[in-house]
Amino acid sequence: MKADAAPATVRAYLDELRNALKGASPGLISDALADAEEHLQGEIATNPNKTEAEVLATAVETYGTPQEIAEEYRSMEATIAGPFPKPEQKPKPHKGFFSVISDPRAYGALMFMLLAFPTGIFYFVWTVLGISLMIPFFLFIFGIPFALLFLGSVRILSHVEGRIVESLLGVRMPRRLPAQSSGETIWARIGEALADIRTWSSLLYLLLRLPLGIIYFTLALVGIMLPVALIGGSLIDLVTGRSHVSITDVPWLDHLFHTAPGLLLLMAIGALLIFVVLHMAKGIGWLHGRVAESLLVRL
Repeated sequence: MKADAAPATVRAYLDELRNALKGASPGLISDALADAEEHLQGEIATNPNKTEAEVLATAVETYGTPQEIAEEYRSMEATIAGPFPKPEQKPKPHKGFFSVISDPRAYGALMFMLLAFPTGIFYFVWTVLGISLMIPFFLFIFGIPFALLFLGSVRILSHVEGRIVESLLGVRMPRRLPAQSSGETIWARIGEALADIRTWSSLLYLLLRLPLGIIYFTLALVGIMLPVALIGGSLIDLVTGRSHVSITDVPWLDHLFHTAPGLLLLMAIGALLIFVVLHMAKGIGWLHGRVAESLLVRL
């Protein structure tokens, strides 16, 4: 591959690297592109007397071709162990409805759902406050640095959210911030941020996290408390010999839950709900991971 002509521009190199990583997770591709762009731009900055093509011809010899870098990233990703299987790995054979009890994705998703409400409030308030202040502040001189700070904070919050998503949902997200072009004016950097679709998709994601967080938190809280109430309450009633279940509209059902078999049935229903809740959490985690991947990953 080294016999082939080196890419003449950084953009061409990144395009080749993106094609070489086709099929990999977007988070891995984003990290590879950011690392390559930062390294190549640094080489160009340290050799101002050479053309971009000349610098790239030398840099490729030391850094590697796009195909070589892609292979290194794939190999490096395969060696990283974690609680979740890699996307490239073949899924394990389905073990049935009750196998979810040993699936780390279900517990990670349930934890994410519980954290979604407080983090969603923070993201929403920060985003709305920043947007509402950034627009009128442009009438004043301090509006420019404020806009840079706010857009930078959105990028950082998106990165932090990506780390949370990867840690709890097992979706490979970028592990470093995208490279920024050096030597640009403040106006050029603001214009680049405003023209970047990921700026607006990240803002949309941060705003969506509040309504989604309310739904996730409610489902998780009810999903945890209901089985606990059924199992714990039935167990207490069995021990004390007094049932607190009252269904006056259905006399035979009310009588059933005042007997030992009826209380055991309630405990069985509560135990079954645990598996239902874990499956629900796993499904929500998978769906939210796809949303986060599409809105937060910049390629």
